[in-house]
Amino acid sequence: MPKKAKEIWKQVDQYFTDALIAPGDSFNAALDANRKADLPAIDVTPLQGKFLELLVHATGARRVLEIGTLGGYSTLWLAHALPENGIVVTLELDPHHAEVAIGNLEFAGLANKVDLRIGPAAESLTALAQEQNAPFDFIFIDADKASYPEYLQWSIKLSRPGTLIVADNVVRDGKVIDPESPDPHIQGVRHFTELVAAELRLSTTVLQTVGSKGYDGFAISVVLH
Repeated sequence: MPKKAKEIWKQVDQYFTDALIAPGDSFNAALDANRKADLPAIDVTPLQGKFLELLVHATGARRVLEIGTLGGYSTLWLAHALPENGIVVTLELDPHHAEVAIGNLEFAGLANKVDLRIGPAAESLTALAQEQNAPFDFIFIDADKASYPEYLQWSIKLSRPGTLIVADNVVRDGKVIDPESPDPHIQGVRHFTELVAAELRLSTTVLQTVGSKGYDGFAISVVLH
């Protein structure tokens, strides 16, 4: 992408963030803590976090599943949207990332709304299915892209009619259109898209996004039956 376009995207992101996102100490502190802990700078943006919060509000979700916690910045937005009896079950592979996330959630006073599980997502998802709790109302997938097809299958199993499933980073700077890409992340997203397209239980769209994190997009699905 031209450097000038990226700079405009960043400035527009900042304009709307300043205009629409009220300053929040806990959110800013989480981003600072993530940077100081040398976590990858791949958190959702404030506007994207607010987008997730609005979706949780709009769906009336009480049970939220997040696949990929990182430092808990997106988890904060999800938990912030929930009613008092709501819960976010969030899955994280890396113990260091999880430790940072726990600190951020405690600082924000939202740790009581979050069940953070550490370990390979496939194992955590298997355990969730075996627990036979109520299905999730909202699911956010934001982890290793090569495993998106597996995460989609689990998400459907753990959902109900009306559940909203949102998958981040599906455009990959436009590289998703390359069927010959050797990148496992690209191939993971392409396989995920093929599965979504063939799945009669889902109705799906993709929204391309630009902003301070570059060019990407969300896949948004509703479970029909």
